Amino acid sequence: MVARGSLLVVEDNVINQEVAKGIAAKLGYSCDVAGDGIEALEALERRGYDAVLMDCHMPNMDGYQATEEVRRREAGRRHVPIIAMTAGALREDRARCIEAGMDDYLTKPVRLRQLEAMLNGWTAGGDAADEPLPALQAEGRPMR
Repeated sequence: MVARGSLLVVEDNVINQEVAKGIAAKLGYSCDVAGDGIEALEALERRGYDAVLMDCHMPNMDGYQATEEVRRREAGRRHVPIIAMTAGALREDRARCIEAGMDDYLTKPVRLRQLEAMLNGWTAGGDAADEPLPALQAEGRPMR
């Protein structure tokens, strides 16, 4: 199967990384993983991605700092869509993501149809079944 595109998942939780890779594969996207913002910046220097799924709270360099640096580095170059994936569900959390330069925002647990619709809006998307998948866990909370 030919991938629809490529995603970079930036997430420090190993279980969430695996779940995100599974969701990406189910939607037909190839996927690389970075464990923090520093690794994300390195990955983005090595290759282009159709979108980045960015956790906000990570060690070393969080998603807000990483996004701000991506936006600084891409000045005059191709804009990569960055979608926040975070447990923060308040209006202020969303505003902070957008202020940092993220293009869109998903709260955990992330659902297949929700992510698919968002990726379709930011990339050359397609179709997938509307079925629940294992949810990405919220930071510091057990999987549901």
